[in-house]
Amino acid sequence: MKIKNEITELFGIEFPIIQGGMVWVSGWRLASAVSENGGLGLIGAGSMKPELLREHIRKCAAATQKPFGVNLPLLRKDAQDLVDVILEEKVKIVFTSAGHPGKFIEQFKTNGLKVAHVVSNLKQALKTESVGCDAVVAEGVEAGGHNGTDEITTMALIPHISENVKIPVIAAGGISSGKAILAAFALGAKGVQIGTLFAATTESSAHENYKRAILNARDTDTTLILKQIALARVIKNKFAEEAVKAEYAGVGVETLKKILGEKRERRGIFEGDLEEGMLEAGQGAAQINKEFTVGEVFEFLISDYDKQLKKLTETNANGDRNV
Repeated sequence: MKIKNEITELFGIEFPIIQGGMVWVSGWRLASAVSENGGLGLIGAGSMKPELLREHIRKCAAATQKPFGVNLPLLRKDAQDLVDVILEEKVKIVFTSAGHPGKFIEQFKTNGLKVAHVVSNLKQALKTESVGCDAVVAEGVEAGGHNGTDEITTMALIPHISENVKIPVIAAGGISSGKAILAAFALGAKGVQIGTLFAATTESSAHENYKRAILNARDTDTTLILKQIALARVIKNKFAEEAVKAEYAGVGVETLKKILGEKRERRGIFEGDLEEGMLEAGQGAAQINKEFTVGEVFEFLISDYDKQLKKLTETNANGDRNV
């Protein structure tokens, strides 16, 4: 995989592979390992208080001299405090999500940060471009964790957005192989963001029970829940089944909030509660059956990409494409 394009140049990375900034998963160990292997590691600020974020940024900076960034959910009540830490620690890349992309754009741009924003439809992508973001992450509903309520798939989303914006598009949602990366490029993306595959790595800060749930997941083992309050793709368990039944029964928002309760993500991802926790994972989990190191993940992604590209471009003696 020898690719130099707008994404590798924008972020100063070797491969256009970005690791998702996942709550309770993406600490400094994972982010620094991804960056060291030529991708872009992101620290997931969504599960961190400001001082914990500061600690992770400093440890990441000590562990790698290569570029890394922070993923910031804009709907956090303490978002400004997290922004202050990002600026004080001189982080140069931020990926924002879950809110208006222009909320902190002036502060970021004044301080020379590169900014990407996560979207789930074209309207959001156009807004991302209009406020001055440098790139847009187009995330299909195959992705683990919180998703757009329009439920647009990656296959449909990437070409539509890439044909209608001028800033580079990063594809996300269901990507867990080199083949999928190649497909994303064919659809118009300039880079990919990968979550679930990295969540199951040795360097991930997630609980071993959660990693094992990903490794054991089949193609039918994820489901969408809580569309009325915060649509999310999770691995099926007791909590998820309760949430799905409640939604089918037509219960109201307040009842769903009570079912969700507090700290479900922490219970599932960080504490390893496989029954009552929220086990966020994408549909690509079905293709992941072994816990790899980040280095091994990159070896797999690059070799799989190169193998599939060669297969697609080989020409038989009669001139037909060998697909």
